[in-house]
Amino acid sequence: SSGINAEWPLRPGFAYGQTGSGKTFTMIGDSKGQLPGIAPRAYDEIFTLLQANEKKFSFAVSVYMVELYNDQLLDLFDKSHSAKLDIKKDKKGMVLIQNAVIKDVKSVAELQEVFDLGSKNRHVASTKMNAESSRSHLVIGIVIESTNLLTGAVLRGKLSLVDLAGSERAAKTGATPEQLKEAQSINKSLSALGDVIQALSSEANFIPYRNNKLTMLMQDSLGGNAKTLMFVNISPADYNVDETVVSLTYASRVKLITNDASKNADNKEIARLKGIISKLKKGESLDDDDEV
Repeated sequence: SSGINAEWPLRPGFAYGQTGSGKTFTMIGDSKGQLPGIAPRAYDEIFTLLQANEKKFSFAVSVYMVELYNDQLLDLFDKSHSAKLDIKKDKKGMVLIQNAVIKDVKSVAELQEVFDLGSKNRHVASTKMNAESSRSHLVIGIVIESTNLLTGAVLRGKLSLVDLAGSERAAKTGATPEQLKEAQSINKSLSALGDVIQALSSEANFIPYRNNKLTMLMQDSLGGNAKTLMFVNISPADYNVDETVVSLTYASRVKLITNDASKNADNKEIARLKGIISKLKKGESLDDDDEV
């Protein structure tokens, strides 16, 4: 890691592979929390870094948690799913989820608590290939904003943790009609992800991000302003050799993609003016310090 006080670009991590190959175990860990995966380890690392730099910077950490289920984007912090979620990008290219519930957290314990809350609402089911098969793609977005206490410079970045649902073959999974519908949606989105990876690795002029909500969600993780870590999980079983070859082909293509990570920074005055604009949009009154 380059540290909070240096570049603070987007830092996504995600796992890809067929169903039952261990993606959720890699990203999340075991259900009892005895063998933590990438996500809980990242939570610890985030707040270790923040504490190490607290004399030089002030920090604000917020998190959203969504799943892509049957081509629908659902907020895992909102059981009612009453709000329509839209995928947007800010001027720096950071993907944001409009109308999603965003929770502020101030410690590892609070971050783990809100993650556990959201996880309870995720779609899972049992198949012949996986006793706890993820039926959706999970996206955790942790947004970190730091303010330099000396200069007032503001840095903003996002850690995206993505647990992709696995590709499936109905003949192997013994899927129910509902699970077959879920699998078709999963495979369609993973195919779209493959098209984006192919386009990026071949340096194509057009990248088909908008062909699927999954690739729109991951647009700032793939070929954008990011430092991206991808895990490819494969099955050791010989009857899964075809799926293993597909997964390894994905991996070889991803290695060819070059991202361009840059600093997401605003100075103190720009940050102040943005705050004024935000208040005016909401119809709030300005403080004495807000005078232009």
